Amino acid sequence: MSKHKSIINIQNIVASVSLNQKIDLQKIVEKFPQTEYNPSVFPGLVFRLKKPKTATLIFGTGKMVCTGAKSEKESRNAVEKVVKELRSEGIQITEKPVVNIQNIVASAELGGEIDLESLIYKLNRVMYEPEQFPGAVYRMDTPQVVFLIFSAGKLVCVGAKKEEQVYEAVDKIQQILEEKELIYYTD
Repeated sequence: MSKHKSIINIQNIVASVSLNQKIDLQKIVEKFPQTEYNPSVFPGLVFRLKKPKTATLIFGTGKMVCTGAKSEKESRNAVEKVVKELRSEGIQITEKPVVNIQNIVASAELGGEIDLESLIYKLNRVMYEPEQFPGAVYRMDTPQVVFLIFSAGKLVCVGAKKEEQVYEAVDKIQQILEEKELIYYTD
């Protein structure tokens, strides 16, 4: 565990949902005129919530994708709220929705400078092409996530399926950077 405390923020959670039944999207549009649905452009209907601030794509197959939540709990609450609103307007949903977290996107600040030039020599599974992109891409095995690592000590973590994995992965990358003397703290 590092002496330096990282600051971690969950930015977005993507959850897939199965209702195990077909859904009449045209009926949803009639009952909820604020939804966005243009089947000639995209087969899904967009159902937005103000609280929690999320967007849920609903497909005729009964599959849904919820994005924008800042926690697993908020994601599940958003799905339940969408289903409740649909039911309140007579849209038949017979079963409890099955929610699976597909991806958690988080940002982190480690509070130090990271030597990206040396990173490629001291770590495996790293891509760094500064002419193409200012950050290094590091693929971690356990937990299975991908980091974008920037020289200013900022990270983006993608691919986690649980919030705990984000915290575990950030702690682990910080330890690795410290052990390999790739991060320099100013304090």
